[in-house]
Amino acid sequence: MTNLGWLLSRLADYRVVLDILVVTIIIYWLLWVAQGTRALQLIRGIVTLFAFLYLLGWALDLTTLNWILYRIWPGLIIAIPVIFQPELRRAFEQLGHTSWLRNPFPSHQESEADTAVDEIVRASAQLSRLRYGALMVIERETGLQDYADKGVQLDAQLSRQLLINIFFPNSPLHDAAVIIRGSRIVAASVVLPLTDNISASSQLGTRHRAAIGITEESDALAVVVSEETGQMAVAHTGRLIRNLDQDRLRRVLRTLLRIEHPEGPGPTRPAIPLVTPRKSPAPNGASQQSDRTPAARDRDAARTH
Repeated sequence: MTNLGWLLSRLADYRVVLDILVVTIIIYWLLWVAQGTRALQLIRGIVTLFAFLYLLGWALDLTTLNWILYRIWPGLIIAIPVIFQPELRRAFEQLGHTSWLRNPFPSHQESEADTAVDEIVRASAQLSRLRYGALMVIERETGLQDYADKGVQLDAQLSRQLLINIFFPNSPLHDAAVIIRGSRIVAASVVLPLTDNISASSQLGTRHRAAIGITEESDALAVVVSEETGQMAVAHTGRLIRNLDQDRLRRVLRTLLRIEHPEGPGPTRPAIPLVTPRKSPAPNGASQQSDRTPAARDRDAARTH
């Protein structure tokens, strides 16, 4: 009862409640970042191992084991950033992508993004019909120049014709990815990191694994066209949206790129006036009788006779 009263007295201080809340949010955020990655399995393994060793040392009063476990904590503090370096890097990148820390002056105008989406969607639809494999990475806040430097530098104006030519089978640049920055193709034949997600790797090909891998390490978007099935997909934040048609692909890219203005109208077709066809005049005033009832026609016939 005394311990309960002491606990309630401690919780009466708002700073203690705030302290607990902040620590809870940090732990929850770290677990959310680790979800779907190898870090979650590593955390489970480390917690299971140390819980077993602590219970064993406490139950059997193993002095040496308890001493080792007590002394190992400083080493763990140094080892955690090394073990979870990819996940921590991803977490800090996501923190830096929050809206209140972003540059208020976007690097690319919305009209350029709109034009780029249209060219990418049209190229993807054509590549899908031709069953040509493709991987197009759209750079956002996180720079991808490190990967672009390892590919073939193009710095060319983005167009669907150029994208189709790049991914034409047996062309020198078709077997890797292109990086798109704004309305320009920065580089082609770019090798991307593959995802370490075991569940995704067992079901997907190399292009899809590379698309997921680059979106795990950055905030980029990756558009994938399967060479085997011709299906289009979009990868973002380590997740894959599959089985997209041309309209859905355009809507997904617009949503993820936050293009707010409504989609422009498609190609206008000339208006076809609704003209009532003229009826050819019948002889002896028959045109006026065609729309009359049978009874009226019978009365007219009786008058003529």
